[in-house]
Formats: sequence, structure tokens, C-alpha cells
Amino acid sequence: MTALQVNDLRKSFGGLNVIQSVTFTVEPGERRLLLGPNGAGKTTLFNLIAGDLRASAGQILLQGEDVSTLPTFRRAARGIGRTFQILTLFGRETVIGNVIMALLGNRRQRWRPYGAVAADATLRREAMQVLARVKLESLADRPVQETSYGEKRRLEIAMALAQDPEILLLDEPLAGLSKQERKTVSTLLEELPRALTILMIEHDMDVALAFAEKIALLHHGRLLVDGTRDEVIADPRTREAYLAQ
Repeated sequence: MTALQVNDLRKSFGGLNVIQSVTFTVEPGERRLLLGPNGAGKTTLFNLIAGDLRASAGQILLQGEDVSTLPTFRRAARGIGRTFQILTLFGRETVIGNVIMALLGNRRQRWRPYGAVAADATLRREAMQVLARVKLESLADRPVQETSYGEKRRLEIAMALAQDPEILLLDEPLAGLSKQERKTVSTLLEELPRALTILMIEHDMDVALAFAEKIALLHHGRLLVDGTRDEVIADPRTREAYLAQ
């Protein structure tokens, strides 16, 4: 059974067709790169898969289940986690507080008063384990607004991992990072368990191509090329659409 299957997906805003008849599958444990020039529709496609946008037509299957009409929180409960191109963190909260809130996303405990939740020793222990995966445990009690941009990027990945997803959508996780931070984030992504399926948008080509096993190239909202890394790189349509060669 495929981890993710997208069938004839379409999205229009008025007369503007942003996603046009996109079809592809992602196998369990696959590392898939979503490429395309600016405006190709990559983030819109992520929003459709995660449920932040409703498709105009088409179907999205998660582990064989049609989730096309489910709201975002239902899809998250079924195993879709994501990060965003623009950071979405609770800036006035601590680093560990952000992870605790992410842990609560799919739990009944989220209805408890926040003070009681924040003091929960079990939740704090779980949150520290998640922070250790992204090398942020030493900053657990630091306010997010006092962390660096690279640390915030890692925190957002931690929040996505906290919900124990089966499919992780990473929207430009290396954007704006220094050379050292890119190396740090790349390493932690490589260390993620193979049971986790990853679909990533990234413009750092060296890192992205080293990470990806398969690539889907979008151009003007259409799936132009889809295949292994070597197949997509060698395809002349890739050079024409993305590399301008």
C-alpha cells in the first residue's frame, strides 16, 4: 500500500489554475523531493495534501484512505505532519512549551488548563525526548523569541515530529540558514527513521538532491517530470523548466 497517493488533483482560484491534474504516488519510507521554479505550485500542493486548502477536484489517499474532504486536524490525526515556508511558532512561549503544545494536538489533554498541562512531568519528559532529536534539549526553557533563526527552524521540525506523523511534509526547511545550520538540519533529517515518509520542498540543490531518492518536478501547476533522482536530472525538461539551460 502506498503511503500517499494523489489522483488528478486540481486547484483553481477563480480563473487561475494553480494545480492542474497532478497525479503521483509516494511509497512508505520514501524520501521525495518536490522541485519547481517559484510560482510552480509547490506550497499550494502541500496545502492541499495537509488539508489547509480544499481541492477543486481530484483525490488524496493516505495509506489507502481517501482523506480528500477531511479538515486539517483530521488529516494530522491520521498521520500527516508538516512544517511551513514561513515559521509558525509561539514566540512568547518557551522552546519546550511549543513542543508540549504540539504533543497535545491529537490528545484529549489539550482540553485541560494550560497551566496544568505545562506542569505535567510525563509531557515534559516526552517533549525533552523530541527536542533531543533536533539537538535543542539544552534550550528547552529559553523563550522562542530569544533563539536564533536556525534554532527556530529545528524547533518547527521538532513540533512536527512530536505528533508522531507517518508522512512529513517539509516546506523549505533549510531556507535562510547559515552553512553550519544547513549542515546541522541536513544531518538530523538524514537521521530520521526510515519508517517515516518524507516529502520535501527545497531550493538548496546540493542538499536536496543528496537527500532525495525520487523527484517530482512541477511547472505552472503541472507535474512535468516524475522519477528517480538520476532520471529527473537527466531529463531535458528539467533543465528547460528549472535550470534554464
